[in-house]
Amino acid sequence: MFKHILVPISDDKLTQKGLKEVVKLAKTDMAKVTLAYISDPLGPYMYSDMAIQFVISEKEHQDACNRFAQRLFLKALALLPKDLEVDTSHIFHSNIADGIIEAAINNQADVIMMASHKRKGIQGFFLRSEANEVVMHSSVPVMILNT
Repeated sequence: MFKHILVPISDDKLTQKGLKEVVKLAKTDMAKVTLAYISDPLGPYMYSDMAIQFVISEKEHQDACNRFAQRLFLKALALLPKDLEVDTSHIFHSNIADGIIEAAINNQADVIMMASHKRKGIQGFFLRSEANEVVMHSSVPVMILNT
């Protein structure tokens, strides 16, 4: 059914639960899996007298993001079987949902599989759902995992 699955990851339990479901489908379809992590291209800005001495350069910020992404990829790879074909993709994008879609297109994935926090009501209004945003804007099919 699917030959290339893109899986956005983060440093939370939702990623760990979602990867179990991804493995089932990937093994059934003999599909390749690409793990994607999205980083904000701009470093954090702080404005105060004390914060002036803590300013970091754009390169330092990107290096820190790359190191963090590599740690996440290693943690995720440890949860996946060794016989599964897995690649990684680290994207810098100011909008996580758009970054996920960009990663899917760049890696020629034929489906995006992602977990959702299932935020509803006022919490969903204020915290918004990345999964919902990806579903609404992606030209690549999206499968929301029931975790």
